[in-house]
Amino acid sequence: MNENINKSALFNGSCFALITTAFTFSIRAGILPQLGQTFGLSAEQLGFINSMWFLGFPISMIIGGLVYHTFGPKNIMMVAFVCHTIGIILTIYAGGYATLLISTLLIGVGNGCTEAACNPMIADMYSGVKMNKMLNRFHMWFPGGILLGALISKFMTDSGLSWQAQMWVTMIPTITYAVLFFGKAFPKPQVEGSTSLAKNFKAMLSPVYIFLFICMALTAITEFGPNQWVSIILSSSGAEPMIILALTSGLMAVGRFFAGPVVGTLGQTGVLVISAILATIGIYMFSTVTGPMAYVAAVIFALGICYFWPVMIGSVAQRVPRSSALGMSIVGGVGMFSTSIFQPIIGSWIDNSRAANTARGITGNALELATGQSALLKMLTFPSILVVLFIIFFVWQKNSKTATESEMTMAVH
Repeated sequence: MNENINKSALFNGSCFALITTAFTFSIRAGILPQLGQTFGLSAEQLGFINSMWFLGFPISMIIGGLVYHTFGPKNIMMVAFVCHTIGIILTIYAGGYATLLISTLLIGVGNGCTEAACNPMIADMYSGVKMNKMLNRFHMWFPGGILLGALISKFMTDSGLSWQAQMWVTMIPTITYAVLFFGKAFPKPQVEGSTSLAKNFKAMLSPVYIFLFICMALTAITEFGPNQWVSIILSSSGAEPMIILALTSGLMAVGRFFAGPVVGTLGQTGVLVISAILATIGIYMFSTVTGPMAYVAAVIFALGICYFWPVMIGSVAQRVPRSSALGMSIVGGVGMFSTSIFQPIIGSWIDNSRAANTARGITGNALELATGQSALLKMLTFPSILVVLFIIFFVWQKNSKTATESEMTMAVH
C-alpha cells in the first residue's frame, strides 16, 4: 500500500520537525534571563510564558489525532510550519509580555502538530521491530536537539550575540522540514478500519489502552520532572548542571538511536520494566550523592528515562492498533498534561522543604542542597509506582498471543 512513499524524505523531515521542537525548548530556556531583562518580566511572568509551550502542545496534539485521517498528516505539518514560523518571528519582534505569551502558545501548537502527524505516519510506514526502531530514532532528536540547542545558546550568549539572533537559529530546522515534506506523498493507514473515529474510541476503551494511558502520565513526569529542576538542585551539589544536562540528553539520543536491538531483544514490556528500575535508582542517587557521583547518577537516570516516551507510543501503535493516530496522540497529550500539572506540585515540595530546612537553621548552599534532595526523594514516588505497574504489564502481556506475535515480527522494509 505504501511502497511508492519516499520514506527517507518523510522520516528525515519528521526528525527536523522534532529538532525544531527541541530548539524551541532549549534555546528559549537559554534566552529566558535576557527576555526577563529586556521586557522587565518577573519570574512568575516568565513561568506563564513557559507554560504556554506546554499548553499548546497537548491541545494541538489531541486535535491533530482527531483529524489525522480526514485532514491528513501533510496538512497537519503545514499548520505546524505556519505556527512555528509565526511563533518564532513574533518572539523575535515581541513588544512585551502579551506578544511573548501568544508567540510561545503558537510554537507549542506547532510542536503538538509535529507529534500528532509524525508518530502515526512513522507507524504507518514501518511495522513490528522496525517500527519500534524508527520511532526511537525519531524521538532521539528531542534530547539530541535539546543538547544541540543548549550548546548553541550557550555559545551565542557567551559570544555576546542577541537573543533575537538565537531565535533566528530555530528557523533553520523549520525551513528544512518544510522543504523535505514539500510535494511528497504521505502514507495511508496500515490497519484496516483505523480511519473510523468510532472504532478508534472503542479500541481506546480496552484494558491495555487504559493501562498505558495511566502509565504515560507517570513516565512523562518521571522524565520531565527531575529534568526541569535538576539544575536548581545540583548547583549546590558540587556538580556542573549544564554538564549534567548535556550528559543526560546526549545519552538519551545515543540510546534511542540504538533502540532497535534493545527493544528487539527485551521486548517493549521488558524495556519498560528495566527503564523504571533504572529511573528509580537514578533519582534516588540524585537525592543522596554530591560531587562527581552526580554524573554517575545522571548516566543511570538517562538510561532509565531514555526509552519511556517512544516505547510507550510504540506500545499503543502495536498493542492497540485500532486506536490509530488518535490513540497515539491522546497518550502523548496526557504525558504533556501530566508534566504541566505536576510542575507546580513539585514547586510546592521545594518551597515547603526550603521552609522546613530554614526552620532547622540550615543556610546557604547546604540549604539549597537539602531542599533539592528532599524534593527528589518525593519524586521517587513516580518511578517506584511504575516498577510495580510495568512488572504487572510484563506478566499480563507475556501470555498475550497477539502482542507476542506482533513483537517478534521482524520488518522487511
